[in-house]
Amino acid sequence: MLNQNKIKKILESVEKGEISSDKAMKKLKDPGYEDLGFAKIDHDREDRKGFPEVVLCEGKTTEQIVEIMEKMGEKSKNILGSRAEKEVFEEVKKVLPDARYNELGKMIVREKDPLERVGNILIVSAGTSDQPVVEEAAETAKIMGNKVSRLVDAGVAGVHRLLNNVDKLDKAKVIIVVAGMDGALPSVVAGLVNKPVIAAPTSVGYGANLGGIAPLLTMLNSCASGVGVVNIDNGFGAAYLANSINKIGVNDK
Repeated sequence: MLNQNKIKKILESVEKGEISSDKAMKKLKDPGYEDLGFAKIDHDREDRKGFPEVVLCEGKTTEQIVEIMEKMGEKSKNILGSRAEKEVFEEVKKVLPDARYNELGKMIVREKDPLERVGNILIVSAGTSDQPVVEEAAETAKIMGNKVSRLVDAGVAGVHRLLNNVDKLDKAKVIIVVAGMDGALPSVVAGLVNKPVIAAPTSVGYGANLGGIAPLLTMLNSCASGVGVVNIDNGFGAAYLANSINKIGVNDK
C-alpha cells in the first residue's frame, strides 16, 4: 500500500501534466516493494521514513546480500548495510563500486547523495572495547543526515575524563551513551544534562556481565531521568532513535 505522500505526488504529477493517467494508475498499483523470492525490498521506506531500508547482513548469505543491495542501488542513492563481514563487502563492492567499509563497525556505506548534516548527536563511550558499537551508531547517524561527534573512553572508572568534557555534553542535542561492564555511564551523563540520553549496553565485560544483560538492567533501572534504552550492542537502533529526536523541528514549516 502506498503512503499518503507518494499518492499525493502522483496526483500532483497528473494535475501538472507531467505523467499520463495510465502511468499514474500503474504507479498507484505498485505494491511498494520488490519481491526477490527470499526477500521483499521496501522501496517506499525512504518516502515514509526519510531513509531507505537498511540491510541487516547478519544471518543472510553473501549472495542474498549482494542481490538485495544491488537492487536497492538501482533506486536509492544512499545505502547502509549493518553487521557485514569484510568478505561480504568485497562482493558487494563488485556491484556497488562506490561503497566503502567501516571494518570496526562492520558497516557497508554507499553515499552518492549525502544528506545535509544537521543538529548534533554526541556519542559517548565508556571504553575502547565499546568502539564497534560506537562505529555502528556513528555511521548510521551520519548517513541519515546528522552531525556526529564523539567522546570516547570516558567511563566511570576515571570519571574526570567525562567531567573535563562537560562542554561537549552541553553542545549536543541528543546523546548516545555506549557502555558495557556495569553500565553506569548513562546515569552519570543524564545527571549532568537536560537533553535526551539514549543508553546502548554492550556485551563487553567479565563473567557476571552476562553478555550485556548486566549493563542492560542497570540502564533500565537508571536513577537519572530522561534515559531511554536500546537492546544489547544495538548501535544502529540507538542512532536511528537519535536521528528521530535530532530532526524534530528541522523540517517544520
